[in-house]
Amino acid sequence: MIVLGIDTSTLVTSVAIVEGGIVIAEMRGDHGARGADLLVMIDAVCVGAAIGAHDLDAVAIGAGPGSFTGLRIGMATAKGIAFAAKCPLWAVSSLGALAHEELETAQTATVVAILDARRGEVYAGAYRRDGDRTVLVGDERVMPPAELGAFVPADARVTGDAVDVIAAFPVHSERTPSGAAVALLALAGARVDVLVSGVPSYIRPSEAEVKYPDGVPGALRKR
Repeated sequence: MIVLGIDTSTLVTSVAIVEGGIVIAEMRGDHGARGADLLVMIDAVCVGAAIGAHDLDAVAIGAGPGSFTGLRIGMATAKGIAFAAKCPLWAVSSLGALAHEELETAQTATVVAILDARRGEVYAGAYRRDGDRTVLVGDERVMPPAELGAFVPADARVTGDAVDVIAAFPVHSERTPSGAAVALLALAGARVDVLVSGVPSYIRPSEAEVKYPDGVPGALRKR
């Protein structure tokens, strides 16, 4: 099975081609590739893997949480490719993909994945391995860094990109979600097709929703 994995939840956009559970092509954009740049990256990994869109068996997208703009672009792009390729679209947690990759290499029972949520907050989720599956423990949350002490189990390994935000908290490995991990996590999961219903997972309301709960002034009011 050939899967295109995409993650745009952080400033480091990542895409990969996974075939038979093996990563055969991968690319990262360190400056938040968006829109046309994302399509260029996807084309490059497909060329590197010597495949076309018609060869894809599925597209997997990191649905968040993360950058609101990045998640919208990633989801829209993934849907367009899956629709054109006539294949299913699978959505997984970007925090889950981050934890999945860490659990593959670390000898630990639990991994807490942390991403910078801006506004002085972080996204966090605790995961553990259950056979071949990466399983969420509790809920993914957004919180101030000061609350991490109570959230992170004593024996957990912490991974993520929020090193500057949580300078007082030990991060064992600094990384962002990869397209490869998104594809591998999706392959190990339920493989539910969300081509029609898939939406990003924001966890918290956008800045616009906070500032204008009744709608942006001058625009149509919420009903």
